[in-house]
Amino acid sequence: MRALLIVDVQHDFLPGGRLEVPGGDEVIPVINVLQDRFDLVVATQDWHPEGHESFASAHPGKKPFEEIRLHGLNQVLWPDHCVQGSKGADLADTLNKKTIAAIFRKGMHRRVDSYSGFYDNGKKYHTGLASYLRSMGVKELFVCGLAADYCVYYTAKDARNEGFRTYYITDATKYIAADTYEKAISDLSEIGVHLISSTEL
Repeated sequence: MRALLIVDVQHDFLPGGRLEVPGGDEVIPVINVLQDRFDLVVATQDWHPEGHESFASAHPGKKPFEEIRLHGLNQVLWPDHCVQGSKGADLADTLNKKTIAAIFRKGMHRRVDSYSGFYDNGKKYHTGLASYLRSMGVKELFVCGLAADYCVYYTAKDARNEGFRTYYITDATKYIAADTYEKAISDLSEIGVHLISSTEL
């Protein structure tokens, strides 16, 4: 079975959001068209408690996008975003949600961030996504969403490491920064993730 995994297409990552991804809204029409081409569609949702330790506001004197060591892990400090129950945490209004069979929330543990849809950055807590996909008989996983160089990258990487034949849909994601995107694409290619365009589906 083939599944489409939509990563974090939420208001706070769209233009005007608290952590906007440039051109993030442009992926939504592409993703909406793709959904009918898959046997299964699932999504992830960044879902942080207020005061999450990945927020710059939780560290007096620190500014957004500074990097620190947090409980033994490198951590980029972000603007407050995708706070549980906020409008910014909602999936985008224009995203077709009718075919989404399940939504997996991440980033809920206050002390550790979670870029991947499979587990947190410290690999201590899992979302249940891998078990769900296996229970549904998924062999091939196609990943898209926001942002290309963080959550989509780490989700695709973990999908490959979990044993799924993984595809990264390049025109159905947008990045925050060109340098981190180039590193992400190179890394994914090296571990066997297939980089494809939506026109190939």
